[in-house]
Amino acid sequence: MHKSFAALAVVLAAGLVAPAAVAGQCPADKMKRDARAADSTPAKGVTDNVLAAINLADEPAKIEGRVLRLRRLTIEPGGVVPWHSHGDRPAIIYIVTGEVTEYASNCTVPIVHKSGEVARETHITSHWWKNTGKGTAVLLSADLLHDEKDHNM
Repeated sequence: MHKSFAALAVVLAAGLVAPAAVAGQCPADKMKRDARAADSTPAKGVTDNVLAAINLADEPAKIEGRVLRLRRLTIEPGGVVPWHSHGDRPAIIYIVTGEVTEYASNCTVPIVHKSGEVARETHITSHWWKNTGKGTAVLLSADLLHDEKDHNM
């Protein structure tokens, strides 16, 4: 019985340690530079509300020209967050409810993000998102805005 338990532990650990792909990220074997061209689909069925913002020049870090902001994006079924770049605006997205699909410039396949997952958007990220689920998706977006006139999604 002891050997059976040890074998089961090894099988379970292998499944937990080496998943096929990390949820909400492009699978490593599908990453490719310029895998997807910019898309011209306009914004549709999406609202973008700034919940809070902090001018980082006024904080001890004294980061001039940067604003840390938190936004809530609500995306209706079929709604679109249009193509945009994070070349100068890193962000972290938390999917509160629903499901959205990301079409990234550096991934050959769509990336599905589900409720409870987090997406990292770095300088190499250009993409657009679509609510491919049946219900409304709600996302929280924390980003470092450089140009306050840029209310880019």
